[in-house]
Amino acid sequence: MAARVDHLVTSGTFSLDGGTWDVDNNVWIVGDDREAIVIDAAHDADAILAALAGRSLRAVVCTHAHNDHIDAAPALAAATGAPILLHPDDLPLWKQTHPERAPDGELADGDTITVAGTTLTVLHTPGHAPGAVCLHAPGLGTVFTGDTLFQGGPGATGRSFSHFPTIIDSIRDRLLTLPPETVVRTGHGDTTTVGAEAPHLQEWVDRGH
Repeated sequence: MAARVDHLVTSGTFSLDGGTWDVDNNVWIVGDDREAIVIDAAHDADAILAALAGRSLRAVVCTHAHNDHIDAAPALAAATGAPILLHPDDLPLWKQTHPERAPDGELADGDTITVAGTTLTVLHTPGHAPGAVCLHAPGLGTVFTGDTLFQGGPGATGRSFSHFPTIIDSIRDRLLTLPPETVVRTGHGDTTTVGAEAPHLQEWVDRGH
């Protein structure tokens, strides 16, 4: 059975630098009827477990460690036995949310994760956060970008641990080089494609997002 992408939206809060905001997060589940991975365990472990519907969870993959993307990760891991994977450059952010529970494994640029016969390649794309990663699944024609690239522009870089020139470099060098038809599945909001976003790179630079 071929792998598929299931989509769940969960709601909660994002907190950083003394502020808190209400947010809706995209949770992506990649797999088949037997096994899956979860990309960004946001807010509601019970809802994610329900969406897994008894499938074996191979890993909880974190695109970055802002609290709204990882707050449900330990509970989901405890319920399933799946390891939590995070790029080590985001450990300072992780520890703000889960000081007593470390991730189980590290993500590094070029790593691959295989589930249900589909391979996802880790792309280190710092800028929104130091350890931000995207996951490219060419067999599914998609890339999971977390908060690095959205429909309409790059992720926010106005808070701690973020840097606008770095996110622009990451998007230009790691994402806009992918086939233009590649579907961009984001951490919040609607999907887009690489081809739809590529023409706007210079506009983002000029606006200084």
